[in-house]
Amino acid sequence: MPDPQSSLAQRLRAAARSFVKWLVIAAKWTGRMLRHLGIALLVFGRALYDPAFARAFNRGFDPTSPQGETGALPPAAPAPAPLPVQKVAPAPLATLDKAPPDSALLLLGLFQKEARLVDFLQQDVADYSDQQVGAAARVVHQGLRRVLDDHVTIAPVRSEPEGGRVTLPAGFDPAEVRITGQLVGEPPFRGTLVHGGWRATELHLPKVVSGRDLGILAPAEVEL
Repeated sequence: MPDPQSSLAQRLRAAARSFVKWLVIAAKWTGRMLRHLGIALLVFGRALYDPAFARAFNRGFDPTSPQGETGALPPAAPAPAPLPVQKVAPAPLATLDKAPPDSALLLLGLFQKEARLVDFLQQDVADYSDQQVGAAARVVHQGLRRVLDDHVTIAPVRSEPEGGRVTLPAGFDPAEVRITGQLVGEPPFRGTLVHGGWRATELHLPKVVSGRDLGILAPAEVEL
């Protein structure tokens, strides 16, 4: 007669083996389903923001494969055409030309000769009264005026009367007109002529002997 306890143990072991077997099968199935669920979520998410991927998926091949079911990569979206580059012509560079010193020195020498301008400017006038400075300035003014009248022809830049309204068209020469005040918008600009400016239209300086040192504005004077 079989032992009841031994028979029960055998049935329990068989049940345990069966349980483990089904547990392994369930674990494999669950893992495979979770993997497939992850792939499905990835495909769904990419199809939302990638129209090319969605169209390829709709045509029936596996777009998740590197080469797809057809063995060919899905056509890539055409690259956007490059924006045309607007070429801006470089602004002409202003050149700095060195002013010839000869004419300036010659003119300064004339100012010293006719008006003693260098003497006046080199003098410390702090100890002189306003009347004395004014009297000296009158002499300097007369001499300077004489030099300008003899050697330089001067004309106003603007012919309009000072205080009148003037219009500056587009393309006006900023070297001829200096704008003051608030500048807003584009020309033409309208404003009041504060100063008409001066332009030297002709310069006729005396000729000098070749080799003369023009840096000598006035020779030293020695009384014997």
